[in-house]
Amino acid sequence: MLRFFRFLILALTLCPIAALAHKPININTASAETLQQINGINSARAHAIVKYRKTHGYFASVNDLINVPGISKSMLNKIRPQVTVAKPHRAERHHSNHYVY
Repeated sequence: MLRFFRFLILALTLCPIAALAHKPININTASAETLQQINGINSARAHAIVKYRKTHGYFASVNDLINVPGISKSMLNKIRPQVTVAKPHRAERHHSNHYVY
């Protein structure tokens, strides 16, 4: 039994970090506070993402983040595994077809 636990501990320590990571954050619905959970996104960048989204509408792809002031190509490549895009659910739409965030 002790041998099994040693093996289990060894297996868990060798487990890739990516497998233990949280699920990606949807940049179309996340608040500025939630966006700050992304490694590399500080308060200013998070608010810039929300501002861009409110001005231009939802993101069609993660690549659209390159248009946000403060997001460089290298920053985009760094955060890409941590983010995703999905259209907001119907319940999150405003009656004028603008998305409510």
